[in-house]
Amino acid sequence: MTEHHHGAGTVLPQAVTVVLALLSLAALHHLAVRRAVRRNPAKDWPVWRTISFATGLTLVAVALVPPAPTGFPAHMAQHMLIGMYAPPALVLAAPVTLALRALPPAGARRITAVLHSPPVRCAVHPVSALLLSTGSLAVLYFTPLYNTAMSHPAGHWLMAAHFLLSGCLFAHAIAGPDPAPGRPGVPARLACLGVAIAAHALIAQALYGGFFTDVHAPIDQVRRGAEIMYYGGDIAELLLAAALVTTWRPERRSGARRRTPATALPGTDISGRTG
Repeated sequence: MTEHHHGAGTVLPQAVTVVLALLSLAALHHLAVRRAVRRNPAKDWPVWRTISFATGLTLVAVALVPPAPTGFPAHMAQHMLIGMYAPPALVLAAPVTLALRALPPAGARRITAVLHSPPVRCAVHPVSALLLSTGSLAVLYFTPLYNTAMSHPAGHWLMAAHFLLSGCLFAHAIAGPDPAPGRPGVPARLACLGVAIAAHALIAQALYGGFFTDVHAPIDQVRRGAEIMYYGGDIAELLLAAALVTTWRPERRSGARRRTPATALPGTDISGRTG
């Protein structure tokens, strides 16, 4: 089995690029908050959402700024941070809602049109997000894809981008506060989250036992990586479930249910007069 190493001369420029990109996103978020508050002074932007966004960016920085992982446990820890812990923090910051409040009406209408487009409605469905995030892990670790990606410097960054984007998509589909036209109700989302938890556990157990695994790394490293995935994934998904439950607001029925002939009490007509 082999390990993958990336050139040391590229580590510093890549780290600087990541830091500059994250700082730019933080600055853009700050400007959007200021503009949203300026456009509607009576409605302030919640501070905790800004803290959530900053937390997500910090987790991405912790995962990407150090040198590229040279062992499977380090890769899996990076995967957990980028794909399962940073996305809920970024999604709970409600970036789309912030953009809708900060942009002029024409820009907000364009975003709304994109949200209602068939491709986006399909992508934000929990089943689609589940396949892109959790389903792709089986393809990554049970085929030569992981070894091929890690053997090229660009492969590491492509994997990181996939983990982050698919993780954000899944977190948004399950518990995102932003608008999501066509998103199913809470029971369906909880069911998808349950499938994700079970799938993560099965993939981690397969990695630990060496079943179907195609990862070029020492067996002890693969097992440590599998343990990180098993326990770290459970914690992240339970946090996502907690976010869904705490932000869930059941719909209230307006008015009492009207009686019909099939449900009218004996001895009364439809108008409620006794016979």
